[in-house]
Order: sequence, then structure tokens, then C-alpha cells
Amino acid sequence: MIPRQLSITIKKFAREYPILAVVGPRQSGKTTLTKQLFPRHTYLSLENLDLRAYAEDDPRGLLADYGPKIILDEIQKTPKLFSYLQEQVDNHPIPSSYILTGSQQFLLMEKVSQSLAGRIALFKLFPFTTTELIFKQLDISVEKIFQFKNRVFNTSLDNLLVTGFYPRIHDKKLTPTKWIENYILTYIEKDIRQLSNITDLRVFENFLRLCAAYSGQLTNYATFSERLGVSQPTIKKWFSLLETSGIIFMLAPHSKNFTKRVIKTPKLYFIDTGILCYLLSIKNSEHLKNHPLYGQIFETFVISEFYKRISHLGEIPPLYFWRDKTGHEIDLLIDSGKNLLPVEIKASQTFSSGFNSGLKKWLNLKGNTTKRSIVLYAGQQSYGKNSENSAFPWWKL
Repeated sequence: MIPRQLSITIKKFAREYPILAVVGPRQSGKTTLTKQLFPRHTYLSLENLDLRAYAEDDPRGLLADYGPKIILDEIQKTPKLFSYLQEQVDNHPIPSSYILTGSQQFLLMEKVSQSLAGRIALFKLFPFTTTELIFKQLDISVEKIFQFKNRVFNTSLDNLLVTGFYPRIHDKKLTPTKWIENYILTYIEKDIRQLSNITDLRVFENFLRLCAAYSGQLTNYATFSERLGVSQPTIKKWFSLLETSGIIFMLAPHSKNFTKRVIKTPKLYFIDTGILCYLLSIKNSEHLKNHPLYGQIFETFVISEFYKRISHLGEIPPLYFWRDKTGHEIDLLIDSGKNLLPVEIKASQTFSSGFNSGLKKWLNLKGNTTKRSIVLYAGQQSYGKNSENSAFPWWKL
């Protein structure tokens, strides 16, 4: 099993909370991770119809039969269990008694807030990061990366973007396009249709493809509504469901304005570039190489890497973008609480000093105290490592 960064955080809080929940998109590795971290727990899959019927008909009986130390997989399928879990841990608050997983985060989060607030530690697991997939070490540092240069240089970036990062593709060495096709049909459309009662599947398929075309772009509900012939409230609901299912995320504009005329609309990004490329009909690295949306795909990859890595530390990613109404933009702002780090993302394999021009304009805005900036690009060399304006290749993320 490839080590997952989130395991470190889960182990820490397993000593403090009676219930732990791992949520995230289907097939992101939740079951594998929880079984590996809690080998002495009894594993119960609520996808199993018999177990699900038992849990629905006699939830107290199921918990009594199996006792504490249970992994309850896809628990959102049996919402009655949440109240009984509350009763159990209130009477016997033993750390890590119950481990929950769920792929439909919308339903799980609703039940958690109603029944288990204060009793549960919640974690989000997404598909692999490049560090997990390429280096397969949890304690990797920039210095250590140089010891494994051959792994990076033998990794085709374009092939990585098309393949995506879902564990099963890499574990089983599956053909990515076929697996992703089945994933979309089996999980995304099925789950969203169950949650939203979608009757016209073709319209929803068009919605998914339109989302792919807009990855890295401002979210315009009116445009989606007009092009699909669906109301704006429905479009907003579909976006929300894709986000809570772990398929997309929204990058908010930074709210601490250095000028008043700033864009306030969020940007849309896909979590996984394999799904993104499939929806754009990109089937291999050759199709991707000269694709007109290559820049957006690479930007999606970089920002989703930051999003996944920070999420796997058990934190809410403090990630933003900045754009004013004249078109000046910073692709990514990382807010550490004390400082902002602006990041410019370029899909070029060749570094150019002009990559810093937008960063310099932003750094010189009145009231801005930030001094340092970074360029991340698709090449292999670093520039200005010890200066305030540094450039790094994608694999040093």
C-alpha cells in the first residue's frame, strides 16, 4: 500500500475522539486506509444489503452485536445509525471506537452536524498527490527529492495529467480512460442523480463537460443556465453536489483587498485531472500535448495538488486567487495567517523572466506588505532559489 499523508493526522486524533470519519470521493482509498490504520476493528460495509437492512431495522442491535471497534463503511446509507452512535459514545467515550467512511459527504455532514457534533473528528481523503504517488514517502523534503531525481525524470507529466491520481488505476495498472468512463457512469452520475433526482441524464452529462471546459475559470451560473437550458438554482445545486462529492472545488477570491475593484466570483477546479481530461475527450498524452486548454489543465493540476496536500494534513486549505476588474490576476494566493504567498502557474517547459511580471505588479500594490513570490512551471530547473522571486518546476510542489 502506498503511504497516505492523512494517516499521520488520523493517528494523532485517534487518541482524542471516540468517532473518526473519513470522507471523500469514491475510490479515493478510504476503505483501504481505515482498514490499514485500524486492523483490529471489525469492518462492516453498509453497501451490503443484509447489513444495511439490519442497521435500518435494529440499529441498537447491530451496535450491540458487534460492539465498539467497528469500521462502518458508507454510513450515509443508514442515517438511523447516527443517533445511536451518539448514545453509545456518550455512555462509553472510548477513543476511536467507531470509524466512519462516506462518499456522499453532503448526507454525512448533515447527519454529523445534527447528531455527532463535538464527538467526531472529520478528515477528507482525496486521490493521490504527486508526492504520495511518485516518491511513496511521507517525510519527503525538497532536499530528499533530489535523491530521487530519476523517478521524476522518468515520469511523463502529460501522461500523469491524463491518467489522474485515483489509487485503483495505479495499484492495478488499469487503462485510465476505461476506468474513468466507468467511474463517471457508476459513481458520479449515480450518486448525483440519487441526491438531486435528475431525470434527463443527457443534460447532466453536458453539465459535466461544460464544467470541464471551465476548470480554472470564473464560475458564471448565468452562462451555464443559458447554455444548458436549466435554471440557475438547479445549476448552483449541481455545483454544490459535485463539490460535496469531492469531484470539484471552488477557489474563492481573496477578500483582503489591496484595491477596491476586485472580482468576487469564485473559480471552478477539478480535484483530479484524469476525470477532467476524460470529460474534455483527451484520451492520451499526445491528445493533451497540443490541446487548447492545456494551460487550464496544468493550472488545475497545480492548484489541486496544493488543495489535496493541505487537506491531507487535516486542515482547511487557505487557498485563494486574486483578480481585479482590469484583468490583472494572481493564479494562487496561499494565506498562512501572517503572510500571503502569491504563486504564478505557467504550463511552459521553458522558464522566462516575464513570468514574474504579474507578480511584480501585485507586490507593488498600495498596502501590500508581501515581499516574496513563486513561479511554478512545467519545466525541470529551479531559478532564484534564494531570492524573493523564485521559480520552481512542478515536481518540487
